[in-house]
Amino acid sequence: MIMSFSKKTSFGSRQSAIANFADALSHPARVAILETLAKRKTCICGEIVDILPLAQSTVSQHLRALREAGLIKGEIDGPRSCYCIDLTEWKRIVKEVGKFIDEINESGVTDNCS
Repeated sequence: MIMSFSKKTSFGSRQSAIANFADALSHPARVAILETLAKRKTCICGEIVDILPLAQSTVSQHLRALREAGLIKGEIDGPRSCYCIDLTEWKRIVKEVGKFIDEINESGVTDNCS
């Protein structure tokens, strides 16, 4: 029996979750979308398009990436889509990222890399 490994299956769930979070935040448009949703508490896709200097199709792609990462959730109401930050998932992943950063900081890592 041959075992196959992939990038996704070779790492733990925590590592994958942190990487997915980082990937979701890796584009400035996604950061801007999250900032907009945080300020407005909820937002309709059209409003996001009006705020950002991007085409509607591009905004939709970024919304999809954020939704797939679990950072936002949305409802479709006829021709409108309403999005908001998924606070439960946001708090969970921020806690994991915080623990990860603390572990690195507490590991005794130094600037002495040669």
